[in-house]
Amino acid sequence: MLKCENYSSGILHDISFELKNKNLIILGSNGAGKTTLAKVLSGIIPSSSVFIEEKNPSDIYGDKRTELINYIPPKLEIYDDFMSVEEFLEINKLYSHKDIDEVLELLNISYTKNKKCKNLSSGEAQLLLLSSAILHNAKYTILDEPTSNLDPQKIKNSFHILQDKTILQNKIVITHNLNLAYKLGYDILYIKDGKIAFYESSEQFFSDKNLQLFFNDSVKKCDDNIVVSL
Repeated sequence: MLKCENYSSGILHDISFELKNKNLIILGSNGAGKTTLAKVLSGIIPSSSVFIEEKNPSDIYGDKRTELINYIPPKLEIYDDFMSVEEFLEINKLYSHKDIDEVLELLNISYTKNKKCKNLSSGEAQLLLLSSAILHNAKYTILDEPTSNLDPQKIKNSFHILQDKTILQNKIVITHNLNLAYKLGYDILYIKDGKIAFYESSEQFFSDKNLQLFFNDSVKKCDDNIVVSL
């Protein structure tokens, strides 16, 4: 069980929720506080408000924290110009039973294995982050914008990976991709002006009434997809 009790900061205000099901989507406009909340949940930003399996991630370190939760940022940051993809993944392989070759093949990026991380395209780097999450395999994985920089085919493949119940244990996905959120069907937590404006099922969130409430006329449901209305 993951829960947050009355967390407030300069950006977020009185954030309280319990993760009802195994997976969650966090939505909200730019600057709403989504990434800040992710860092609070993972203990990167210390607080006394978060508990995962009755443990506060801010109070535990090393193996105990890495086994419990993993935050995957929206952008790959590598400070070693010579580190290869394989070397990066060896560092991140912790609790998964899968091997590096298997995961790279799963994401269709086996050809990058011996590439330097610094030489990856933005899309390849995004998939490398997802690969590292799978190999880490913490109890809870927070994925911050996991499909940004990806072309449609790679988004579709990533969607199937996120949908697969055998890959990663419990997933919290931050995204601006409303159709991805809709198709995954996880519960939705929507943040507006630093506060929780909605926390219920995907089906309820994507009702015509709530789409109008949260997005005005900018999105609509079309052929069982959520599309931007231009």
